[in-house]
Amino acid sequence: VKIFAPNIEQRDVVNHLKGSPTEEKRNVLVESARLARGNIQDLAELKVSEFDAVIFPGGFGVAKNLCSWAVDGKNCTVNEHVKSTLQAFHSAKKPIGLCCISPVLAAKVFPGCEVTVGQDKNVDGRFPDAETASAIAELGCKHVCKNVNESHVDKANKIVTTCAFMCKAPLHEIFDGIGTMVQEVLKLA
Repeated sequence: VKIFAPNIEQRDVVNHLKGSPTEEKRNVLVESARLARGNIQDLAELKVSEFDAVIFPGGFGVAKNLCSWAVDGKNCTVNEHVKSTLQAFHSAKKPIGLCCISPVLAAKVFPGCEVTVGQDKNVDGRFPDAETASAIAELGCKHVCKNVNESHVDKANKIVTTCAFMCKAPLHEIFDGIGTMVQEVLKLA
């Protein structure tokens, strides 16, 4: 297992204690190295031939830095290194795992693919970002409704997705869903 991140400036920096933006500037690779305890490489250096699969986490980092979904929604652009990485794994017929908001990357890069970001309706207030499913459908992809502890496998494209924090759920349910995503990616590898 190796961890990669693009060597780019973050769109913005948030003080998570206060929940507000700050004026400071940070680099995505440097911040990712902090989270990965330094064991990380520039995404531009990733060689698909050295790996059996790729998994993208989700969160605002994806929506703001790996693509512009947080600002542009379905009209977003995807970072070129992220796009070429996804395309390279897809072309090599190697599985791609995506959780939380990162399935929108597949929706932008692989028209017609199948993904899940949870539900397409805000069921019991647990899916406040349910409109993401509609945007995925507008991009020409199929959104498959799944519970937080489940994942969806698009066998034709070898794309496995789960909603993770797109659902307001207890952490153990989110953990279970991510676990099923990882297990399905490994089965396809």
